This record gives sequence, C-alpha cells and structure tokens, in this order.
Amino acid sequence: MGQGGFVYGLILGYNRAMKSIFSLEFPKLNQVVLIIIFADFMITTAAGLVIPVMALFFVEDIPGATASTVGFAIALYWIIKSILQIPIARWLDRNYGEMDDYYAMLLGIFIVTVGAFLYYFAREVWHIYALQVLIAVGDSFATPPFYAIFTRHIDKNNEGFEWALRSSFSFGMGSAIGGVLSAILVGVIGVRSLFLVNGFLMLLGFIIMLFLKPYILPKVQSVGQGIIMEQKRL
Repeated sequence: MGQGGFVYGLILGYNRAMKSIFSLEFPKLNQVVLIIIFADFMITTAAGLVIPVMALFFVEDIPGATASTVGFAIALYWIIKSILQIPIARWLDRNYGEMDDYYAMLLGIFIVTVGAFLYYFAREVWHIYALQVLIAVGDSFATPPFYAIFTRHIDKNNEGFEWALRSSFSFGMGSAIGGVLSAILVGVIGVRSLFLVNGFLMLLGFIIMLFLKPYILPKVQSVGQGIIMEQKRL
C-alpha cells in the first residue's frame, strides 16, 4: 500500500509537471522588442549569408589576395570597431532620451548596408580593407544604441526570456538560415552575387527599424536628479 501510494504520487507529480510545462503561455512582448528582434533577425541572416564564403571570395575573386588578407581584414574591422564604439557609446549616454540613439543606430545600419552592396564591386585588395573600415564605422554607430534601446524597453520580469529570444531567434535562427541560404545560393548565383542578396536583407532590416520611431523616448530636460520620460505604446 505504501509502495503503491509512492508510485501514485510520482505519477500524479509527473502529470502535474507536464500540465504546467505545456500550459505555459508565451509572454507578451512589447512593440519595441518585437521590432528589434525581427530587424536583428534580418540583419543576422544577411551576415550569415556571406560570412561562410568571405575567405573564398577574397582568394578567388580579388587579384593579389591571400589567406593573410582575410586575417588582416578581420583584424582591421575589429580594431576600428573596438576603438570607435566606446566614445560613441559615452557620447550617446550623455544625452537624455533616445532620439540620438535611434538616429545613430539608423545611421550605422545604413552605412553597413551601403558597405554590403559595395562588396559586389570590390576588385582590389585595398577595396576590401576600405570596406572593412566603412562597415566597422557603421557597426560602431549601430551597436551601442541597439543594446541601449533594447535594454530600456525590455519587459519587467521577462528580461531573461527576451534576451534569450533575441539570442535564439535573431542570432541563432538568423545565422542558421543565412548559412543554409549561403550553401544553396553560392552554387546558383555565385559568391559575388551573394553580396547583393546580403545588402537587400540588410536593407529590409533597416526598413523594419524605421517602425521603431513612434516608440522612441523623446529627448527631455532632466528634473532634479531624475529624468521624466514616457514610453509610447500601441
């Protein structure tokens, strides 16, 4: 009887656990988080499209490029981005509201989009280095305000979930889909033409970000030790 009661208790507990798991509702997301996640998904998919074939593009399509060109190009991007984004972030943080963040982010995404399209026309090694610098400058303007806006508008008590959703959907699924598309399209349209698709997807991400405008916190004056801002919602 005691053993039977123990087994019954295990079964009952298991049933309750399953009901609890499968009855979990998907948390409701605010418009800002949704827009950013979908825009980031398009941008990450665009990056995932060309990253797997960058080395192949350099060596086979750019006269004089070698394997070391790939390493130097990557290093140049990260050096420029790492140096620039810190002072840009500090400058944006000194201003009240989010309008400066929003326009800096749009500017950065636009610059990166232009760089993506220009890769189609790259013919010389110095073109590669120049485009890496251009894209690094764009990302330096886009990255700090992207994280700042997302962090400010994240839903209370859903912080972990929404950061995980951005990581899993925007970054994870975007990278995976970009890699699959790259494998499929490279044999159909060629490596160079992938940069046109890359630029088009970046442009879609930029357009999606335009829908953030009604929800961006306006620039206001500080009151005492605090700042009064009101977030617009649908």
